[in-house]
Amino acid sequence: MPPDDRTDVSGPVAGALRATGPTVRPSHAAVRVPERPDPAELYAALDLGTNSCRMLIAQPKGALLHVVDSFSKSVQLGNGLETSGRLSRASMARTIGALKICRRKLEMHDVRRMRLVATEACRRATNAAEFIRLVERETELPLEIIKPEEEARLAVVSCAPLVSAKTEQLLVVDIGGGSTELVWIDLTRVPRHDRARAIMRLHAGFEGTRDDPFPRAKVVDWISIPLGVATLKDQFRDVTDDAARFALMSWHFEECLAEFSPYADAEGAVDPGFQIIGTSGTVTTVAATHLNLRRYDRNKVDGLRMTSQQIDRVIRGYLAQGPDGRRLDPRIGRDRHSLIMSGAAILQALLRVWPTDRLSAADRGLREGLLYAQMSADGVLDDGPF
Repeated sequence: MPPDDRTDVSGPVAGALRATGPTVRPSHAAVRVPERPDPAELYAALDLGTNSCRMLIAQPKGALLHVVDSFSKSVQLGNGLETSGRLSRASMARTIGALKICRRKLEMHDVRRMRLVATEACRRATNAAEFIRLVERETELPLEIIKPEEEARLAVVSCAPLVSAKTEQLLVVDIGGGSTELVWIDLTRVPRHDRARAIMRLHAGFEGTRDDPFPRAKVVDWISIPLGVATLKDQFRDVTDDAARFALMSWHFEECLAEFSPYADAEGAVDPGFQIIGTSGTVTTVAATHLNLRRYDRNKVDGLRMTSQQIDRVIRGYLAQGPDGRRLDPRIGRDRHSLIMSGAAILQALLRVWPTDRLSAADRGLREGLLYAQMSADGVLDDGPF
């Protein structure tokens, strides 16, 4: 991503962020105060999707990110969008409330470099421009709507540390609230030790440049399907039978894959050089259920590898529970119980086409991709192993 695509906040917005920050007064008590990160090292990334508003504030640590603060809230911005084509007043009000919390966190940490983006709900809404103006007026935050290709690219970049050295063909799947992005990458010409780094270099674009001195990861194809966990659920809300609704959602999503060129080459057999990385709440929830976690643990979920059979067993368990059982299941959570079956339907469709014993759950996504891209463009990440 070129430097001009980043938002380096200055002028009145930055002044407002800095002027209202906390005042630290000296104390005579012998209390050790944790050292605050240097604001010059901090970056922020905000992802406003169809269902959730999520933000990370982080600083570079070697080749990795060190998260300083985070925020996540279900705002259901796209609620009713499928029928009206507009963002509702209630949805916009909920979202503005969440963005005001994000603003306070940015003020508190005196963050000066940030990229705050909106995705599918704002791409589709006829009143999106009105909403962006409202955000600017109410919060002074520079929210921008990004195109599907950039969303797909940043999701891929975030998953670079999870790419196996043995992987020759990689499919990255980002199941969002309003859309699902798929990117197929050929790594056969990249030396094994450099495959994760080659994925990271895709932040500059899927096409690359002819004078790139490094071995290139080849993007075979990518697609953005305007169906995510919220929009797919809305399309089949009139089907009352739980199992029938799930089957219809899964087959409908598979039909949408027909335009994705690697679909035609699928043989339905496990390829030892093939890896799927799934970055979404659906995949991490399935992983947490597979591990039977009563309390979610990112360290156990992020990077977990599952087979098609293990995932299918979890999904069959969800169907056996029914809506009431899923609502009470602590591994699914109250925020996700109504969306888990539409996400599972998407996941099952993918695994029918590309069975694998190397599906990796990624508790990371657009926010991490935004941070990696900003830091990489600024040259503050080490060029070492992940």
